[in-house]
Amino acid sequence: MNVQPTLRQQLLRRKPLHTFSTEPDEGGLRRTVGPFQLTMIGIGATIGTGIFFLLGTAVPEAGPAVIVSFAVAAVAAALTALCYAELASAVPVSGSSYSYAYATLGEFAAWAVGWCLLLEYAVSGAAIAVSWGQYLNDFTERLFGFRMPEAISAPPGAGGIVNLPGVVLVALCCLLLVRGARESAVVNTVMVLLKLGVLALFVVVGVTGFDSGNLHPFAPMGIAGIGTAAATVFFAFIGLDAVSTAGDEVRDPRRTLPLAIVGALAVVTTLYILVAVVGVGAQPWTAFEGQEAGLSAILGDITGAQWPAALLSAGAVLSIVSVTLVVLYGQSRILFTMGRDGMLPAAFHRVNPRSGTPVFTTLLTGGVVAVMAAVFPLDLLADLTSMGTLAAFAVVSLGVLILRRTAPDLDRRFRVPGHPVLPVLSLLACGYLIYELPLDTYLLFGGWLALSLAVYLLYSRRNSRLQPVPSPAPARAPDPDPDPTAGTLLG
Repeated sequence: MNVQPTLRQQLLRRKPLHTFSTEPDEGGLRRTVGPFQLTMIGIGATIGTGIFFLLGTAVPEAGPAVIVSFAVAAVAAALTALCYAELASAVPVSGSSYSYAYATLGEFAAWAVGWCLLLEYAVSGAAIAVSWGQYLNDFTERLFGFRMPEAISAPPGAGGIVNLPGVVLVALCCLLLVRGARESAVVNTVMVLLKLGVLALFVVVGVTGFDSGNLHPFAPMGIAGIGTAAATVFFAFIGLDAVSTAGDEVRDPRRTLPLAIVGALAVVTTLYILVAVVGVGAQPWTAFEGQEAGLSAILGDITGAQWPAALLSAGAVLSIVSVTLVVLYGQSRILFTMGRDGMLPAAFHRVNPRSGTPVFTTLLTGGVVAVMAAVFPLDLLADLTSMGTLAAFAVVSLGVLILRRTAPDLDRRFRVPGHPVLPVLSLLACGYLIYELPLDTYLLFGGWLALSLAVYLLYSRRNSRLQPVPSPAPARAPDPDPDPTAGTLLG
């Protein structure tokens, strides 16, 4: 007879580490993604439109010392990325920090982290997709003198009524993802290489206008300005966690996952710092104030031509496509993993036998993101997304510390250097950034977690694969043969 666990035991039960090694082969997903393609997924999820226009916001905060701000933000991002790399090599499955929390902190912590990731991916995906119409308008106007009406291309609440380009973009990305992970990875790789080429061209052309005199004074806003700008540019590094959502579809995941995370971080950091150095060297730092055109304005001033603006607009358009593709991919795989664990209905874990992809989960994810992009103003949810992201990052750092203690002999192809100092520093960095968020974000986040608790109590805890199945009641033994003389009249 099985004894049903108490609520406390359900909340804290952890998924056994040995189960993670067998689940990917049972799940139906196909291992078709190699190291290079996975690295491109990490780069594609990280380098969005922000770097094309970020200097206009960050340079006025720090002056030329924004170069240091990028370096500081890169160090903060690296702390978390290295923690992701270790856990990805130790727990090489899809699900990102949801799976890592399940192995270290317990079931409800994993559920809450998964809930945070759903918020992060859905809102950020919709926010990215909704801006596609604006960049598409900028690109077509420069080349053909054509613009879509604001009512169908501007964000809802900012002049737009229904954002059709965002819906079309999400639909196209979903169709590609349904075809297969390998096909999606190949298309993403092409787009990432193109936008890397655009940024590399900015660096090469921008160097011709470099003037060291523009670097003086180097830090007009002092140390405080460098810190403020570092917080601004930190979120340009977010996206590396998307690599860890592909664990079930990667060849040799214990080696490939950490290699892709570290490789993507190296490429992104190098490119960002080069862009920052060239940008602040090409024009006085005071000229960045209100410069909405971003990198295209800098190239336009250097070359005196119009082609740089069109080229960088094309880069921004490609960036949005690749980021949207990776965000939808990541969220569908997190939902897939939660369905496999029984935390969501079995339909989320169903894989199409022909394409090897979770079609239902992908289409549902795309539908939700498309609706959000089409009609919902998303400005109010930006800080809430940041809170969810930082909470997931903190869990990963904490997971490294816990697994080193509870499973010291676990197979790890990558180990965070400087343990336990680096994971602790990562935790502190996440805590500091969470502390800086406004009060209303805490209230919204508390409501979001309360909703997650309600769903967990009503459905997930009862359907979890860790929930013991009650043993059937033993059959009642037959009564012993009665005394043939009992109850009879003797005479």
